[in-house]
Order: sequence, then C-alpha cells, then structure tokens
Amino acid sequence: MILEALGSAVLGLVLAWAALQRLSHRLPVRALVLATGIAGALFGDFVTHSALGSGTLLPSLIGAAVVSAASVSLLLRPAGRLRRRSVPA
Repeated sequence: MILEALGSAVLGLVLAWAALQRLSHRLPVRALVLATGIAGALFGDFVTHSALGSGTLLPSLIGAAVVSAASVSLLLRPAGRLRRRSVPA
C-alpha cells in the first residue's frame, strides 16, 4: 500500500510537471501546481482504492491520474483576454 501511494504521488508529480512545461503561461505558481498534482493523485488513489479494494494497482493508478489531471486543470486561467460583448439595449 505504501508503494501504491508513492507511485501515485510520483505519477501526480509527473503529470503536474508536464502541465507546467506545456501550459506554464496559463498556470499559477509552480509550487502550487506541483502540490495540487500530488494531492489530486493521492486523493484519486484513495477514492479508487476505497471503491475497488486492495489488489488493484492499475485501476488505482488510473484513478490517481484522472483526479490529478482534473485537479490541475482547475488551476488553468483563460488563454487571452476575456472579451465581453455589450448587449444592445
């Protein structure tokens, strides 16, 4: 179980690092993104492990990757300026 959690944390770190490399201009501070990736992966692993039980390494890692990616995606800012169109009265 310790290795599963460690593997999930490393997976979350790798996913967050990849997001920083690809979308650094749209993400906040590096430390926040890395911490969010790790925390999301650990939470995803916990939820998947709780739902499926022990002995399911691959589904737990997939659950960790999904929740980690979703958590990091919540930190994304819009690409450009928000253009608001005024509605004619």
